[in-house]
Amino acid sequence: MENWDVIIIGAGSAGLAAGIYTVRSGLKTLILDEKLPGGTISDASTVVNYPGFAEISGGELAEKMTLHCKKVGAVIHDLEVVTELQLKDEKKIVKTSSSNYEAKAVIFCAGSHYKEIDVKGEKEFRGRGVSYCGVCDGPFFKGKKVLVVGGGNSACITTLYLSGLAGQVTVIHRREAFRAEESLVSDIASKGNVNVVWNTEIQEIKGDKQVKTVTLIDNLTKKTSELAVDAVFVQVGEAPNSQLAKAAGIETDEHEYIKIDIRQQTNLPGVYAAGDVTNHPVKQVGTAVGQGITAALEAYSFIRRPYYRK
Repeated sequence: MENWDVIIIGAGSAGLAAGIYTVRSGLKTLILDEKLPGGTISDASTVVNYPGFAEISGGELAEKMTLHCKKVGAVIHDLEVVTELQLKDEKKIVKTSSSNYEAKAVIFCAGSHYKEIDVKGEKEFRGRGVSYCGVCDGPFFKGKKVLVVGGGNSACITTLYLSGLAGQVTVIHRREAFRAEESLVSDIASKGNVNVVWNTEIQEIKGDKQVKTVTLIDNLTKKTSELAVDAVFVQVGEAPNSQLAKAAGIETDEHEYIKIDIRQQTNLPGVYAAGDVTNHPVKQVGTAVGQGITAALEAYSFIRRPYYRK
């Protein structure tokens, strides 16, 4: 069994930031991710609120973070699925699809996944017109009619990106105002090919081989209508990837987010969490990086200077 000082689960913004700091602190560090490094920030068409970059694509920012982490000496195993965690003893065991590892401390940065809207046709047409990533799938619908579902920052960013590709973008939101940054809302208002429909939700997604129409319902009048679209981009938020952590005894809140204290410590000694998987109220790349740094330095204190914690 391979021995490491720290194992970081998840190679998103929080995990990569943590890896940079654990390695620089002299800790032998392994980062595991079931996907490629970068996390959900890789799906963002544009990032305009990360200090130091007035505007940068999410993919480019993720690549810069990954290269930085590798350059300082962190070992990253991508496409390796963590299957089980044993975290209650002094020696932490991490089992994956291909090996078993032992560590003195673990930092859980598994991030989140896109929420579904749970309507008829959503699962059937996933990959055939139903998408959760504008950057990934938007280019397939150049000049066509697309629908965006949601009202937060991610929905607005996706709408702006798609407005430069699609012929017509319709946005539906179940409320009567966006919950996004004002600058994003203003940008959407300036787009001539974007139509916003308030107080509206999807009842059903229809089609044959591909999405053809959606059934919409007005929340106020309860009237339904049909809208012809070529794609539906679901942007209604994310849910934490905390199942493995919870199974290992890490406490979560009522929404399944991992509970942390100000030092990113979970209820288990030597086990930390950072990023979107935690119950921190702000889900942004900047806060994820800060949490990752804090978790890394606390892991260092736990391993090398335990007296600091007394």
